[in-house]
Amino acid sequence: MSTPGAPHRTVLTAEFDDVERARRVERSVRPEVGAIDGDRTTATLDRADDVLTVTVRASDLVALRAGINTWLTLLSVAEAAGGAETQEY
Repeated sequence: MSTPGAPHRTVLTAEFDDVERARRVERSVRPEVGAIDGDRTTATLDRADDVLTVTVRASDLVALRAGINTWLTLLSVAEAAGGAETQEY
């Protein structure tokens, strides 16, 4: 998916300790791809082994910043939630 006239792009790359953790984070955020795209921003998600890559494309810099903030937050929450299941209480 691509936003027409989206000249701005950022690639966010997250490397995890192992493939399973990367897979859990990917599964957590995958439903958001396409669901939170707007008229000015789109994102794609790819995983190769333990590396997750989010590419955010936007028609302007304000939209790009908003998209970056959104995806950084989604990744951060998914990673934190994934780590919670391995903690002992």
